[in-house]
Amino acid sequence: MSAPSSTRASSTRTCATSRSARTKAQSSPFGGELLQRETPGHYLQPALFTEANNNMRIAREEIFGPVAAVIRAKNYEEALAISNDTEFGLASGICTTSLKYASHYKRNSESGMVMVNLPTAGVDYHVPFGGRKGSSYGAREQGSYAREFYTTVKTAYTYPG
Repeated sequence: MSAPSSTRASSTRTCATSRSARTKAQSSPFGGELLQRETPGHYLQPALFTEANNNMRIAREEIFGPVAAVIRAKNYEEALAISNDTEFGLASGICTTSLKYASHYKRNSESGMVMVNLPTAGVDYHVPFGGRKGSSYGAREQGSYAREFYTTVKTAYTYPG
């Protein structure tokens, strides 16, 4: 399995982040290496860190590459606190069979897109796309909010006399 990266700089940055996390992780992660393919491009092996903690760089920064960190929590309350303890907030998710926790998480997660029992990547085109905190800039993209995102509003007057 491989994931394409848009530029050499992006793939180099993602690999460096994975290598840094690997030295701090208590268990060896899967992946995180640059791959050579017949097709020209920048391909990365997805990295999975199963024993991460919220103090690690891979959990504190937005890494726009195939890197995932699994952070264990003692209970729902701790999981919500870990999820919100970041300066970013593009997307978050929870896997649960509890309607109580699912509803509470949707209301209290500090991210722009909240998923329950679904992947956090990708949303339907008809819904707004965007984050909160450091993951947001301006209006939302997609859906009816796209008009605001792609429009510059101007008020103009003309006096005919």
